[in-house]
Amino acid sequence: MIRVLLADDQSLVRAGFKALLDAQPDIEVAGETADGEAALREVRELRPDVVLMDIRMPLLDGLAATRRITEDRGLKDVKVVMLTTFELDEYVFEAIRSGASGFLVKDTEPEELLRAVRAVVEGDALLSPGVTRRLISEFAARSKEPAAAASLGGLTEREREVMALVGIGLSNEEIARRLVVSPLTAKTHVSRTMVKLGARDRAQLVVLAYESGLVRPGWLG
Repeated sequence: MIRVLLADDQSLVRAGFKALLDAQPDIEVAGETADGEAALREVRELRPDVVLMDIRMPLLDGLAATRRITEDRGLKDVKVVMLTTFELDEYVFEAIRSGASGFLVKDTEPEELLRAVRAVVEGDALLSPGVTRRLISEFAARSKEPAAAASLGGLTEREREVMALVGIGLSNEEIARRLVVSPLTAKTHVSRTMVKLGARDRAQLVVLAYESGLVRPGWLG
């Protein structure tokens, strides 16, 4: 059973999400909160699998709450999906840098929300349709000077290649076609790379690909 915490200051949004999620046989809403401080308390007490976190909330905003969750080693298994009103929300970039596994617009289709919850539990990054490349491009434009490439010294050549393809926004299926391997093999390479680098999910792997210099601005394919 996938346990979800809802953190949003709009009671109507929480009610709608709760009704949809609780109707699924493999998902349950473990709790709900209306501000960031309460969200932190609930995460520490309930240890949900996924937090659907609104970016703008009173007392403590969703970005700050997400950073505290992802920086707490005791909460490493908790995945955060940020909720936003607009696809191009100015805080989306910072949400990924803060450790969120992705984001969804609040008016997303019910099937997309359910897919998101299940995907992040499996370690996949989740971004609204059509946003992935724009988000990566934005990250590339703002990214700091790359760290020494030695930080990737533990990766094999194939793992570096796969990480670079993840960094330009390719899915496992697209990576498989590019490298002429099976999707399962591509997924295995991605998973091993994440383990070696201590990445929480694909979203963080994208960040590391840019910060290490493995992928540079303008490489979007």
